[in-house]
Amino acid sequence: MNDALMAYPQDVALGLLHDMLRIRRLEERAAELYGEGRIRGFLHLYIGEEAVAVGAVHALAADDAVVATYREHGHALLQGMPMSTIMAEMFGKASGCSHGRGGSMHLFDAGRRFFGGNAIVAGGLPLAVGLALAERMQGGSRIVACFFGEGAMAEGAFAESLNLAALWQLPVLFCCENNLYAMGTALARSQAQTDLCAKAAAFKVAAQAVDGMDVLAVHAATRDAVARVRGGAGPAFVEYQTYRFRAHSMFDPELYRDKAEVAKWKERGPIHSFSARLKACGLLDEAGFLALQAQAEAEVEAAVAFAEAAPLESPASLLADLYTPQVAP
Repeated sequence: MNDALMAYPQDVALGLLHDMLRIRRLEERAAELYGEGRIRGFLHLYIGEEAVAVGAVHALAADDAVVATYREHGHALLQGMPMSTIMAEMFGKASGCSHGRGGSMHLFDAGRRFFGGNAIVAGGLPLAVGLALAERMQGGSRIVACFFGEGAMAEGAFAESLNLAALWQLPVLFCCENNLYAMGTALARSQAQTDLCAKAAAFKVAAQAVDGMDVLAVHAATRDAVARVRGGAGPAFVEYQTYRFRAHSMFDPELYRDKAEVAKWKERGPIHSFSARLKACGLLDEAGFLALQAQAEAEVEAAVAFAEAAPLESPASLLADLYTPQVAP
């Protein structure tokens, strides 16, 4: 296991850990703020799945596009969206990335090539195919990474998107975050074929599964898939086998899974397991870990302060950015 780690420069390896800590603390703080009523609406946390976003996005080029789900805070952060902008959006403030109109589920930044944040299950898949088609038509070399949960694979949009991407050999990387539960329904209770790579391979899309709790395994698998897609071999599919430690959303009573199951997965938590590997290899000590943790904490608190001080949208702009058809007199 440590052989793979030693192939990474120390600063790169510590950067992966730091990014996981940034996402974890952002999400923990968001949960606290939600409980205090300072963040409202819907809130879906990524706690436990940080290795997927960090390992995968670090394998992309800076100008590749990312399409994500409603559990997208970490993906947006890794695409370069300032944490302050993310927090302001969750606070419903005008300084947020969507001017406070989208909230937690609708983070968006076209300039940073982050195209959602999508509240519709599987809704991002056809968007990703469209972005990839645009890139092909413009003669570019960028790819589109589309993140979605295993529950999205039961939707018709999944089949339609993979079919079209394979048929036209479009530069899409389909990133399935398999956390075993689509909201509160276990995979085996909703899909007859639970081999997700087999479902992707049915469309002649190159597919592989990887341990989504291991940031280095995620990075290596994604790097290989990215090279394949960018090299013109058509779309690829990676299944990241991961687990969310928190409920589906803040409204979820979480009655569908056993506490012992959650505790068992927490033993393989991506942050403490990777930090232990770093320490075993002499690349990190406890003081260094605490320093990274403190940096993440400071960034989060600065983001909260920014969001609290940010203005609310003016009522005068209530009809801005809305489709308002002209009605004949």
